[in-house]
Amino acid sequence: MRRSALRRLGLALALVAFAGFAHADEPQPRSEAAAPAGQKGGRGGGAQGAPQTSSSAAEPHRLPPDSTTKQTLDLPGRTLNFTATAGSIRVFDGKGEPLADIAYTSYQLDGAERTTRPVTFLFNGGPGASSAWLQFGAAGPWRLPLDGEALSPSASPEVKPNAETWLDFTDLVFVDPVSTGYSRFVASGEDARKSFYSVDGDANSIALVIRRWLEKHERLTSPKYVAGESYGGIRGPKVVRQLQLQHGVGVRGLILVSPLLDFREFTGTSLLQYVATLPSYVAVAREAKRPVKRTDLADVEAYARGEFLTDLVKGEADKEATTRLADKVAELTGIDQAVSRRLAGRFDVGEFRREFDRKNGKVTGRYDASVRGFDPYPDSSSSRFGDPSGDALQAPLTSAAVDVLSRKLNWRPDGSYEVLNGAVEGHWDFGRGINPPQSVSELRQILATDAKLNVLVTHGLFDLATPYFGTRRVLDQLPAFVTQRVKFVVYPGGHMFYSRDGSRQAFRSEVEALIRE
Repeated sequence: MRRSALRRLGLALALVAFAGFAHADEPQPRSEAAAPAGQKGGRGGGAQGAPQTSSSAAEPHRLPPDSTTKQTLDLPGRTLNFTATAGSIRVFDGKGEPLADIAYTSYQLDGAERTTRPVTFLFNGGPGASSAWLQFGAAGPWRLPLDGEALSPSASPEVKPNAETWLDFTDLVFVDPVSTGYSRFVASGEDARKSFYSVDGDANSIALVIRRWLEKHERLTSPKYVAGESYGGIRGPKVVRQLQLQHGVGVRGLILVSPLLDFREFTGTSLLQYVATLPSYVAVAREAKRPVKRTDLADVEAYARGEFLTDLVKGEADKEATTRLADKVAELTGIDQAVSRRLAGRFDVGEFRREFDRKNGKVTGRYDASVRGFDPYPDSSSSRFGDPSGDALQAPLTSAAVDVLSRKLNWRPDGSYEVLNGAVEGHWDFGRGINPPQSVSELRQILATDAKLNVLVTHGLFDLATPYFGTRRVLDQLPAFVTQRVKFVVYPGGHMFYSRDGSRQAFRSEVEALIRE
């Protein structure tokens, strides 16, 4: 849930007609006199800006033709020869007018039988995040070291061969939703933006691009997998459902990385938000003393779903229950007892991040709370700090993505590469009504529809953006018939747990087992 707007979590899903996306096609060469589609800026900026007035205005916004190159990757014990393609697929509306160019990067192993070779489509979340995190952090052929406190905005953006690439056992297609990466609108006006910047419209457009890529590369018979990170937990099940129903494409497996499946437990006064975050808070406290695995938190998980929840429900009017709860939280987290009592043991994420190491003037990360950085305003009565585990990644990750696309893959679009575009979230339509966005309904439906579909759900222990225990609670409510087909794994690390070598290696093994099953 990168940069998720918590103020919007109580809003509901908007229903977007699928007819808005009639078909897709690859773009043709653009005019050399083209101007950039938009530059990164504050809210209201990004690729959706500067509207034009007619479909002919789409031509200057075209991305360059696809670039296909032959690549060789030398790794310990093996050499991979593969074909890389950096390009885009154009999406049209029901009248045949162009709406957007969706950029992708694909890697296909040479010499493999394409009709039986698996292919996995990967995207990140946000909304407003490109696929760079999964591509250069976990699954792609090249990796940028994303190692917690050792990383800074000025760190080298040089990528290295990724020994844990998934390319050994599946071809890879990284998809950048519109206004992320180099993907951009080519149509003008609010209607085009609304057709993509919504829960269902977003999922519909990505499903369409996946279908079009399969047709374009003659891979409709290949075993297909979908992987989504963060807000990809909302997007992923919906994309698979659209593929099943609207495109005649079956998916063998769904991989969810640090997903958000249901906004409701993070909404307003929901008591479940405190249940979801407590085990991660304690994991951070224990990690400060020794390495921690999920098995080391069995006592905390039992407390969170038992006595802790019971005392929460009793409310602050019950002084005895509130004091008991606050003191137990202080004991588990190491936060000063007086602070815990003042907050009645109810720490929201921002309060925990500031109070955990306040004596040293430091705050924890949101993506990875085991990472700490200086509070720029340690004496302020208000919280005015960023995320030491996430902010430092944007500069080197952006530079790495641009360098790989231009230098290795020979694809050089104009305009800015948007690794994380805040303007998308600012304009996102989460819906209106009493039901916040969730994908649990689609998850149930896709598992019921296809008895051969398997799901792998993965999390990091120290992730406060999408706490693992919140997802565990959601999965516990699934019907019994899916129990054997949904696997839940938690690794040491944060939202991008794959930045840790051991976690990345273990994650790759789980994905390989799923795909080779």
